[in-house]
Amino acid sequence: MADANTDPRKLKEDLWKKMADSPFVMVGKADGSSHSEPLTAQLDEDQVDTLFFFIGKDNRVAGGGKVMMQYVSKGHDFFACLDGDARIDNDRAQIDKLWNKQVEAWFPGGKEDPNLALLRVDIDSAELWETDISLGGRLKMLFGGTIRSDEAGSHAKVQTTAESSPA
Repeated sequence: MADANTDPRKLKEDLWKKMADSPFVMVGKADGSSHSEPLTAQLDEDQVDTLFFFIGKDNRVAGGGKVMMQYVSKGHDFFACLDGDARIDNDRAQIDKLWNKQVEAWFPGGKEDPNLALLRVDIDSAELWETDISLGGRLKMLFGGTIRSDEAGSHAKVQTTAESSPA
């Protein structure tokens, strides 16, 4: 369900652009049994309702199950809360596709590192917020004023993060 004047497609497109620029996501078990931790999302443009994370096999979310993920863009102008189902998916083709120098720095044994696991999170739903605060609204923020809803930005609850889907 989107707010009036909100274009869910634009929010979804903006989510992936922001995550490509700053892919750091807080990930934790949805049941709250452990704290969330920062992980680096690996984005696959062919699977936009899925996030991938290279993790150690001993990571607290390696056991899979329901997870909650929180995202804040580098410019603090986009926020997302996503939930989904996590599982280890050590598909070699997917590992090869997503592998990069930053991942290699964490796994000295490379793609054959015995502790390497590829966590796949299939997103079930998301809430997205994008701030587009006017100059007047920014001044109110600086000085503790109240920001009207028409100054704040956009918000949408979506069942898919695919850009082509309306919600």
